[in-house]
Amino acid sequence: MNVLLAGGTGLVGRAFTTQANEHNISLTTVGRRVTGSAPNELVVDFAALPALPPAEIAVCTLGTTIADAGSKTAFKAIDLDAVLAFANAAKQAGAEHFLIVTAIGADANASAFYARIKGAVEIELANLGFARLDILQPGLLLGEREVRRPVEHLLQRLAPAIALLTRGPWDRYASISAEQLARALLALCHEKSPGVFYHRSPELQHLGDKNL
Repeated sequence: MNVLLAGGTGLVGRAFTTQANEHNISLTTVGRRVTGSAPNELVVDFAALPALPPAEIAVCTLGTTIADAGSKTAFKAIDLDAVLAFANAAKQAGAEHFLIVTAIGADANASAFYARIKGAVEIELANLGFARLDILQPGLLLGEREVRRPVEHLLQRLAPAIALLTRGPWDRYASISAEQLARALLALCHEKSPGVFYHRSPELQHLGDKNL
């Protein structure tokens, strides 16, 4: 399969690239800088994307925080505008299957700006007409980021205790490692049933534990 990936330098994107390489997936990364680990890499400006190479599948792991972005406007430019620009370009390149990592709690009507943007992009993507759209809504992501996020780092250290609280009706908030999420993404790349599908931590953990 031919796969386009946006967000290859991030925590999940790096893990997905590793998985793709191990499974001999034809991968092209699309980003503002090279990953240094993908066979084909395009350095682009998401505000003026060029035509992308033909692909059957597009995976988007773009994402930041308001603190890292510096402002709500800058955050929206990445988590909404850049995502949609990539999705439209991927569709024009022939991709009929789109996969995106958003977050648990994504809701276009949420009071929190972060959750509202995540929810808005899910709705916009559903309206683009992909044959299949997979929306992954993980809980806390575990792994070492290139940019240290103090609050997230603290939560990661508390992950074992948090795991005791995220059981039963709260299991959708369960933490998941970037590697496990990347394996779940790769497993979902092989799915063919048309439609829009939402996946949360319990299912993603199960998918991530499968041998491909």
